[in-house]
Amino acid sequence: MRFKDKGVVLTGAGSGIGRETAFEFAAEGAIVAVGDLDLQMAERTAADIVKKGGRAHAFAIDVTKPDAVAQFMEAAAKRLTQLDVLVNSAGIREISPMLEITHAEFTKVMDVNVTGLFLCSQAFARHVVKAGHPAVIVNLASTLGFVAAPSRPAYTASKHAVVGLTKEMAMELGEKGIRVTAVGPGVTRTPLTERYFQDPESAARIRSIHAGLGRWGEAREIARAILFLASDDASFVTGTTLLVDGGWTAGKAI
Repeated sequence: MRFKDKGVVLTGAGSGIGRETAFEFAAEGAIVAVGDLDLQMAERTAADIVKKGGRAHAFAIDVTKPDAVAQFMEAAAKRLTQLDVLVNSAGIREISPMLEITHAEFTKVMDVNVTGLFLCSQAFARHVVKAGHPAVIVNLASTLGFVAAPSRPAYTASKHAVVGLTKEMAMELGEKGIRVTAVGPGVTRTPLTERYFQDPESAARIRSIHAGLGRWGEAREIARAILFLASDDASFVTGTTLLVDGGWTAGKAI
């Protein structure tokens, strides 16, 4: 197992990609800190991992609050013994045209997707540097960190920022023994996006934009890419974002 007895911290792990990633790490021997704004969802994920024979602990975490983030990381370190991997999966989005989105909506998305990721990464890195051992950070970016889509100004801006911040952190933290990468999912079926797949026209449109494979992604497929980036198999990979998008950014079907 690639992560036997490794301490893995995840934010946004109560559902979707974060939840599936927590399962995958636990299945490979990791001790998982399941963090989520909704404690009940975090507890459900942790309980399901334990039922499958894994090891997990649940935590409530608001990634936009510096003090809460610092406390979360300290508490996770005590329960996991050592922090080896951080997966920044917490994220939200808005669907609102450029001329209609409010300042509050835009700020909320940036606070969670960018500031929250920064705060968690900083707290994790400070702990790891103090402990004096190597570690890995994997961020959740998006195809919208490279291209744009209608009515998603805040989300697109935030994910472009995640791609840039991943590069910056890799440059600064590499000498400290910390690799920093990101994964850029295409349209992936999760509770957040489920309503799109219930409408036949919407589902057909999603298939059409993925010119390479002609289908949408599943959360477990993104999770497996995250585990690769966090593993020793990717030991010379840092500062880059791996697109896992079924061919979306490769080109359009005609």
